[in-house]
This record gives sequence, structure tokens and C-alpha cells, in this order.
Amino acid sequence: MVKIVTDSCSDITPQLGQKFGITVVPLYVNFGNEAYRDNVDISTEEFYRRLIQSRTIPTTSTVTPDFFAELFTKLGEETNEILTITLSEMYSGTYGSALQGKSMVKKKCHIEVIDCQLAIGGQLLLTIMAAQMAQSGANLSQIADWVRKAIPRVHVRVSFDTLEYLRRGGRIGKAQAFLGSLLKLNPVCSIKDGTTFPVARPRNRAQAMDFLVNFAKSFERIEALALEDATTPDELEELAQRLKDLVPPERTYRSKVSPVVGTHVGPHVLAVSILEAE
Repeated sequence: MVKIVTDSCSDITPQLGQKFGITVVPLYVNFGNEAYRDNVDISTEEFYRRLIQSRTIPTTSTVTPDFFAELFTKLGEETNEILTITLSEMYSGTYGSALQGKSMVKKKCHIEVIDCQLAIGGQLLLTIMAAQMAQSGANLSQIADWVRKAIPRVHVRVSFDTLEYLRRGGRIGKAQAFLGSLLKLNPVCSIKDGTTFPVARPRNRAQAMDFLVNFAKSFERIEALALEDATTPDELEELAQRLKDLVPPERTYRSKVSPVVGTHVGPHVLAVSILEAE
């Protein structure tokens, strides 16, 4: 069976990873000289507490090609087909690291590495669907082809209470246009062509919630849905209730924005990701 690998910026929880047989590579969040593996050495709750309280501005880093080479070699003992789906190359060096790791593997094994041009819930949906295909018996070529063709059908919207974290982390992309006076608003951004771009600028959290709901309801047919928060579970529950009739529960996934992503988006984000049906 094809082994599916992704990185922790997919926000795939340990429960989802175990259920679908997905190997999640933890990236690193760093507070000064202290390095923590995403959702392994530091929980989301502890991370956001430190993010809010600490004077130290955290940074992030990816894993080495050696790590990927070792991982691929180990997985190659169980299969001869491995698919790795990474977050956008515009956000991280993870894609390049995985490619280098692939080239270092001596064991004969067919390995595909795909930059999904997304992150968070969008990456989560692609990875889970790929894993379901693997569990159903699809081969590597079939799954990789599906993922590449599905990328344009994934739509992500993220509501922020500030873009300052994106700005200082250098991940702001075209959303730079929303800086300045809009810092006090609740801008909504998306990910397109691998980078962040501005979509709307609601004036408060209620309007931002309405925007996310209306966005999801604008699709005629949805194959799968991902809903995420960082530190506002009550908002996530409200969002889920307002969208509960759109997609069956088994194709609706809830998650937390991971520490590595949280470093760049802040503690009060709310996100909706849609896999549009063909």
C-alpha cells in the first residue's frame, strides 16, 4: 500500500494521522535557543500561551534532507511507493528538503514529492483524500495524479484579528495591501498560487464569521470540509453548527492551527477550507 507523508503545517491531528495511516513530519518552532517539534514537544495550548505572554518572538524551521532520507528509507521497508505532500514552497523549505532527501535514498523505492501550494486545512484535505485512496488500493501514480489535479479545487479562507504575525514572519505575500490602518480590523485572506493574498476586510469578528459562512455556502457541491481555530473553540463550534448541513459529518474535519503555523498567523485565527467537488 502507498505510504502517505505530510508535514505538521497540514494541521493533521495525531488522531486523524492514526485513522488514515498518515506519517506527519513535525516542523520546528523556536523560542530563542529552545527548539520544539510541532505538536510533539509543545502542545498547541502551551504554544499559544507562550506566544501571547513571552517577550521572545518565536521563529520556525524545517527538518533536514537527512531526516527525510531516513524516514523514506524506513517506510521503504514496508512499501515501494511513498507520496509526500508538503506545504507551499513559498512558505517553507520543506518541499526542497524532501526532494533532497528523496535523492539520498539508496533503497529502490518510488517516491513522489508534491508541493500542494497550500497549508493548514487545504493541505489537510488533500492529504486525507490521498490516504483514503491509498487505503482503497490506488497506486502511487493514480494518487499523485489526483492530488495535482485537485489542488485548484481547494479553497482556503482565514480570518485574522491582525496581520502583524504574517508581516513579521515574512509570509504576508499580497496581503501586504491590508496592512496599516487595517491592522485593527478582521481581514480575511486566502492562499493562491502558494502564497497569501487578501480577500475581504470585515470590521469585526461577527462580520468575519458571516463571511466565512457565506463563503462555504457559495459552493454548489463540496467533497470535503475542514474547520480550524487556534484559541477560540467556541467560535469553531459556532462555525461548525452554521455549516453542519453542507457536508456529512464523516467528510467534515476539525483541527487546531499548529504551533508552526500559529507563529505566523497569531492566536485568534479561524479558517475554512473547501475541497470543491468535480
